[in-house]
Amino acid sequence: MFMLMFLYGVSAQAQYDPSFSQYWELETFYNPAAVGLEGKLNVEAAYSMQLVGFENAPATLYAGVDLPVFFLNPRHGMGVGFLNDEAGLFAHKKFYLQYAYHQPLWGGSLSGGIRFGMLSEGFDGSGLDLSDTSDPAFPSSDVTGAGFDLDFGLYYKHKNWYVGASAMHLTGPEIFYGEEKTYQVSVPQTFYFLGGYNISFKNPLYKMYTSAMFRSDFQVYRGDISCRLAYEGGRINMYGGFSYSPTNSVSLLLGGKVMGVSLGYSYEMYTSAIGAKNGSHEITLSYQTDLNLFKKGKNKHKSVRIL
Repeated sequence: MFMLMFLYGVSAQAQYDPSFSQYWELETFYNPAAVGLEGKLNVEAAYSMQLVGFENAPATLYAGVDLPVFFLNPRHGMGVGFLNDEAGLFAHKKFYLQYAYHQPLWGGSLSGGIRFGMLSEGFDGSGLDLSDTSDPAFPSSDVTGAGFDLDFGLYYKHKNWYVGASAMHLTGPEIFYGEEKTYQVSVPQTFYFLGGYNISFKNPLYKMYTSAMFRSDFQVYRGDISCRLAYEGGRINMYGGFSYSPTNSVSLLLGGKVMGVSLGYSYEMYTSAIGAKNGSHEITLSYQTDLNLFKKGKNKHKSVRIL
């Protein structure tokens, strides 16, 4: 039991939300203003296995879809997403809808986005091994609770650089669960700041992508600095790099893209007493494709009689 509590505490130390090493691949998760920004259908997913080697270690699954809303105007974007975060006997889920508006400005695009979500918290009390099963401090069965969630974000993108800021859990949800609503989870407001700069070389086949993210709920904080060297040879693109989080970890980054499908892998090695061998594996998978339903010449066909 104490190990379960320890793992949950370690998982939650970097705020309520999961900390993905490949945060730049999952911008729409951290900032709703990025929804539909690329003008394409974007499908993305991530799976993270944390603290490998520990029993009942945390695991996180995320999936999201966003696209431009052309029947309104290409400047509008919408998306949906789902998050399932588990650590021991604790389970955290989030379902959400999000919307963003993109306005051309100063040679780039300024975006504002909002997200409406539903949080679900659960605890499997049947998995506890207690000497006193009547102790009211711990539930003895599977209990759940839900609450409304609200996020907001701003994002500016230029040709080679971008910056963004977002606030999650603006309503500060208080989630009660159990038959008599005895148990409570308080979700803190969390703020994110993201930025990046893309460096081009004389050889157009190579490019360097640098980015940074800072997040805080005013109780704890985390910062990440990342650098990736990419080979973009046309149909097949590959990259490798590293990410550093002061006082937390160092991550190895590998990935590539083929025909619109991107696959990324990272291994996060903790610099704390946990050690490098008990780090975190993370996989991201995404797919992008053009989705301009009103593009001229779209769906034109020639008659077989005049081929």
